[in-house]
Amino acid sequence: MTNPDCTAKRENDSAKPSTRTSLGSGSAEWIELYNTVHTHAFGTPLRVMDHGKGARLWDVDGNEYLDFLAGIAVNSLGYAHPRWVAAVNEQAGKTAHVSNYFASVPQIELAARLLQIAGAPEGSLVYFANSGAESNEAAIKLARLYGTKLLGAEREQAGAPARIIALTHGFHGRTMGALSTTWKPSIRHPFEPLLPAVEFVECGDLAAMRESFDSAGRPGVGPVAAVMLELIQGEAGVRPLDPRYVKGVRELCDSHRSLLIVDEVQTGIGRTGQWFAFQREDLSGGVMPDIVTFAKGVAGGFPMGGMIAFGRPLASLFTPGMHGSTFAGGPLAAAAGLATLSVIEEEGLVGNAEQRGEQLRRGIMACGNPLFAAVRGRGLLNAVQLARPCAHAAMNWALDHGLIVNAVAPDVLRLAPPLIVSEADIAEAVSILAAMPTDLSSD
Repeated sequence: MTNPDCTAKRENDSAKPSTRTSLGSGSAEWIELYNTVHTHAFGTPLRVMDHGKGARLWDVDGNEYLDFLAGIAVNSLGYAHPRWVAAVNEQAGKTAHVSNYFASVPQIELAARLLQIAGAPEGSLVYFANSGAESNEAAIKLARLYGTKLLGAEREQAGAPARIIALTHGFHGRTMGALSTTWKPSIRHPFEPLLPAVEFVECGDLAAMRESFDSAGRPGVGPVAAVMLELIQGEAGVRPLDPRYVKGVRELCDSHRSLLIVDEVQTGIGRTGQWFAFQREDLSGGVMPDIVTFAKGVAGGFPMGGMIAFGRPLASLFTPGMHGSTFAGGPLAAAAGLATLSVIEEEGLVGNAEQRGEQLRRGIMACGNPLFAAVRGRGLLNAVQLARPCAHAAMNWALDHGLIVNAVAPDVLRLAPPLIVSEADIAEAVSILAAMPTDLSSD
């Protein structure tokens, strides 16, 4: 059904967002220098950003943008939240780093808080990392250790190492271990061979998953140490798994003494309208994972990640020297994390993510733009399915009109605004999207 207010805005030229210069002289000069000093791993920057406030960013040319990407679901509190800034400044004035020969109070308090919001059972433990890829590396290593130590008899019988099963279209990072569980062939193939004993099973196909489990014990086929999955496959186009499928995978893991690893790097810390996506019945089917990884939004823009191992003996498998990181869990990152979680709780931002996400999805589908075929997601992690494969042109058009979104697939735009996004911000974003032309060039 068409929203008459939205249609009126599209038909009224004065209500349309003004087109801005795509690239000012300041940005152009900086980008030229960027390309002479950086590798080309990230391509040419779209803009050179200068500062932000709330849900808005300004580039070095003074152009203002409504940010509906939030650093790819990282900036939970938006930009320059006073509580976050104060916490980081205060901790920086004390100590930024002490090494992991020592502990700090923020590090201990943050781990305790994460166990609480995750509803982790007694005996659960946290390992801190610096990024999502590092968090998943830790989970992979813990799963390998589990397969070696607790599935030893099955391994010996099969004469093969315990396997890790990942899903097609899943994304878990670009470091060598995480890349081994990341499906996308174009980013895997240049770096092969990767980790052995990693197997991909078609996402959503429970029969295929059961077949993979049942193959254990055959000559040369080891037991399954773990299944690793995202409850919403973000890089695949923000595609939620069927909760019945997740429940079936959990049952297979239980019957074969295998671990279920849920990658919540993008979906955790309030992003989907719960602290963690596995706490949503409509995503997980009510199951509890054995390992959860997190990163992105946990420290509100400061690099941080980690892993929660649920219950002993799993959580106790790592012993001193088995895994580590120089910067992981440092006091400055932990202070940023504590401030982020406190603000999310005290300002009701988990609930805001649920409410504003519903407003965003309704608004997009009611705005009357025929380019938008469907919208999907949970909370403030959403995707717009386009009627044609013109996502990059759509992303660039939105950027030129003051809205930051992400082309996550040729025909999909990803929207992940900060958790502090307001009702008025959502309405403004929908208004910009409603005015998007339908004849954009295809990718």
